[in-house]
Amino acid sequence: MAAFLSRIHPMVGTDIQQAAHFLIAGDLVAIPTETVYGLAANAFNATAVAKIYEAKNRPNFNPLIIHTNSLQRLADWGLTFPEKMVELAEHFSPGPLTYVIPKSSNIPDIVTAGTPAVAVRIPNHPVTLQLLTQLPFPLAAPSANPSGYVSPTSAMHVQQQLGNKIPYILDGGSCSVGVESTIISFLTEPPTLLRHGGISLEQLEALIGKIIDKPGEAGENIITDNPVAPGQLARHYATHHPLIHAQPTLHINQYNPNRIGIISFKTTFPTIPLSNQFVLSNKGDLNEAAQHLFAAMRLVDELDIDIILAEKFPNEGLGRAINDKLKRASIQA
Repeated sequence: MAAFLSRIHPMVGTDIQQAAHFLIAGDLVAIPTETVYGLAANAFNATAVAKIYEAKNRPNFNPLIIHTNSLQRLADWGLTFPEKMVELAEHFSPGPLTYVIPKSSNIPDIVTAGTPAVAVRIPNHPVTLQLLTQLPFPLAAPSANPSGYVSPTSAMHVQQQLGNKIPYILDGGSCSVGVESTIISFLTEPPTLLRHGGISLEQLEALIGKIIDKPGEAGENIITDNPVAPGQLARHYATHHPLIHAQPTLHINQYNPNRIGIISFKTTFPTIPLSNQFVLSNKGDLNEAAQHLFAAMRLVDELDIDIILAEKFPNEGLGRAINDKLKRASIQA
């Protein structure tokens, strides 16, 4: 009866042992990371991983990231790392950086959507790192939200979106980065940036030199409907209200100002009610803006409005990641 009730009212708590219990039993647990909350399962258990796709209604051609607490454990599971990856990991892992490398036979095909590569990450969150040290397997964990919708940055967001589909949500507070991890592929030389995220392109190139950041330049499409890594679908992070990613002044006059919601960097717009405006960083800090992005997308989507106007951010540092998320959520660029 207790297990049945947990399906109706998923437990939210801070009990790492309880989370481990569910994962070892082949069930799903929502876990906190510094980027967003993840929906986790034993990455070596294909049946458990299948539950992720079912709970999220996620396309089975969209691969997953596996999470653990050290490169050594990944090596123990048969994965090998290029020198440049190790150099990045020494600086940025644990942290919001995911590496795409050739998979090993230990990784079920359902995790990689049948591709010969696997995405791996060491998350930088004390609760989840402690959980990972207690598990004899890595965790497959995409964002803990229905596929295609805004990613969760708190336990409450997970509870609202996944409801009765998981038995336990491990609460680690609000996410400190707020956008997904950067994804870099080592299937090419130079490496290819597949997704902008919590570590900027400039930071990566400062350590390892040239990185390809152009769709198709290395034969891999960055935005695609047949991805080699997570986070590459052309339509993603969607809001229920239509969202336009452009300078708001280009569109404000086309709508009733009381029916417009705005997401901006540091600017307010005098003709729009302040209650409909979400300024991500009054001081113009892109890191702060990234931390607030997904929460703002949720809040503006709850308003009684007709359209969301999302400003284009400076295309540098984490501004690239913010623009990437908003572009994928938009009905037009």
